Formats: sequence, structure tokens, C-alpha cells
Amino acid sequence: MSAAGDRLQATARQAALALPDVSHGYPFTRGLHVYKVAGKVFLIVTDDPDDQIITVKCEPEHARAQQRGYASITLGRYLDKRHWISLGPGPGITERLITDAVEDSYDLVAERLPRRDRPRTR
Repeated sequence: MSAAGDRLQATARQAALALPDVSHGYPFTRGLHVYKVAGKVFLIVTDDPDDQIITVKCEPEHARAQQRGYASITLGRYLDKRHWISLGPGPGITERLITDAVEDSYDLVAERLPRRDRPRTR
């Protein structure tokens, strides 16, 4: 496993768990860590040492810009390719970029929840 991939995944996990009302589980398969807010997925982290990626929700326009700007950002693995991107280790993939991607994904999912289900703070 590359150290960069380990850091990418650890940073994403830490960022997700620092957000309000986040749950973590394995609803699809043991190798995919799924993070949800109010039952809605906003982050998937793989366990595969040969494919160290995270997958986050993203506005389609922003997703296209991210893909153009970073070679290791691709169409979302496992989910709708228009609204999800996957980030892998590579040039320009910083801890700040990872944290921002996780937080943006969380916000995108949370703002679409019914008002009664939205997290109280953030």
C-alpha cells in the first residue's frame, strides 16, 4: 500500500467522523466503508490495497472541473457517474483537497434532506 493512499483514506475517514450525525457501516460489502448522514451516503472508502480511493458526491459541473484539474480524480466508482467522483493518490491531492471534498459531499447530501432530518450543526 502506498503511504499517499493510506493518508488519503485516513484523512477522509477523519473528516467524515468529525461531522455531525455521521454513521459508518458496510451495507454493500465488507471492503467498502460507507459513511452516511441521516441514512444517505456521502462517502465510500475502499479497503483494497491496490485501489486506494475515496468516492464522494459532487455537483456535476464541479466534478468535471475536478477531473480536468487532477489526473487521479475520476468518474465515481460504484455510483452515478454524473454526481460522484473518486479520488486516488496523485499529484495535487492534498489533505485539504480531501477534507474539502468530504465536507462538500456531506453538505450536498445534508442540504437535500428533509428539514427535520438535517443535522443540527455545521
